[in-house]
Order: sequence, then C-alpha cells, then structure tokens
Amino acid sequence: MTMNDEMLLRQGERIDDLQCRGYKIIQNPEYFCFGMDAVLLANFARVKPNGKVIDLGTGTGIIPILMAAKEKGMHFTGLEIQEEIAEMAGRSVLLNSAGDKIDIICGDIKKVPHIFKASSFNAVTSNPPYIKNTNGLHNPKGTMNIARHEVLITLEEIIENAAYLLSEGGIFSMVHKPFRLPEIITLMKSFRLEPKRMQLVQPSADKEPNMVLIEGVKGGGPELKILPTLVIYEKDGSYTKQLLKYYGQET
Repeated sequence: MTMNDEMLLRQGERIDDLQCRGYKIIQNPEYFCFGMDAVLLANFARVKPNGKVIDLGTGTGIIPILMAAKEKGMHFTGLEIQEEIAEMAGRSVLLNSAGDKIDIICGDIKKVPHIFKASSFNAVTSNPPYIKNTNGLHNPKGTMNIARHEVLITLEEIIENAAYLLSEGGIFSMVHKPFRLPEIITLMKSFRLEPKRMQLVQPSADKEPNMVLIEGVKGGGPELKILPTLVIYEKDGSYTKQLLKYYGQET
C-alpha cells in the first residue's frame, strides 16, 4: 500500500486487491462488503464496447469498478442512496485513478427520473436486496439491513427504473435469488425487458442453486437462452474449473 493509498482510507477501512489489471477497492467490514454475487454479475453482464452503464444500488462501487477493469463498456455510473457508502465508493474510484471512466452519484433509485434523462444508458446492472421487507430476520446494522432487505427499494421499483434508463435494445442484468424468479420474469416483461439469458448458480454440485443471473433486453423478442448451471466449489473447497473458465483464469 502506498502513502497515497493510505490517505484515502478512513478508520476501520481496508484496501482489497481485485486481481484484475491492478484495480483495488476500499471496504469497511462494519458495512456490507461485496460478495461472490457482485463479482459474478460483473462477469455475466453484456455491454457494447462503447456502452454507457449504470449500476443501481452500487454500494461499494464494486460492479462499475470491476466492469471498468475488464473494459466492459466505455463509461460507468454507480447510484447509491447511502451517503457514507457512496463517498467510500467515490474514494475507490480515486484509488484507481478512474475518474474519467466512473461516476458515483448519491441518490435514490425511486427518484431516477429526476436525476437522469430517459433512455440515457445502454446497459443497467443491479445486485439488489433479495428479501422482501416483511420476510426474514433483520440485521440490526442499518447498512447491512438495507443491502439485504427491501427497506428502501422494491424489486418492482428497480426493474421499472431500469427500463426507464435503458435505450431501446439496451440490456438489463441482475443477480437475485431463484425463489423469486416467477416474480422477476413477470415484472421484467411488464416493463418491456424481455428475458433473454439466464444462468443458475449453485455452491457445489450436490447443492441446489442459490443465485440466478438474468438478463433482459428492452423491446427484445420472446426467446430465452438458459446457460449451463455454474458450480462454484469443488468438494475440497477449491474453485471449479468451470468458475475459473468463467473468470478467464483457467490454467
């Protein structure tokens, strides 16, 4: 860690190496740190080389930062409602000298029409809260609760605003839980985001899927491609060759 890197840190924070073209990210264990789901979504999302991408509920900024590192698009915007988290994500952008590629904006997804013009992005990504606000045990830490439960935003509001932001033919990519797939597909179709590509993710070969990656195209035709299920871990706890290939790291 260089002296300049240390100057960007606040108490309790750390810098993690993303193992991709030297990119790094600032995280604070007291907040909600990114997980495998965000990394998988950044890999799954399709964007044209000159595309403008926005990540709704960006948190630490992990998805825009990873996509910028992988050169998946030309410009990236992260929208985050929590001021302290958005500020931390902004410092991660500075850490990577990526201010010309990535903007972090503190704002409410529900107020997207007041922040952005309609059809102003080619791609939208989101790793939203998975659990309805009426379900599940709530984490007493507000930041983690907001990340996991639909406290401030619902699935319908995310999909509605993603459709507003996308240009015709634009791509919406999201990671979520398989048990909500019927609702996800119904909502996507109701806002003209035609499901086009889907991949289930399971932690190991003997476990049921615990994540789903899904893509919809605004105004797309009715044809859904189901990708092979992605298995994360071998029995010994190491990453599968399938996952390493997904990352482009197969040896």
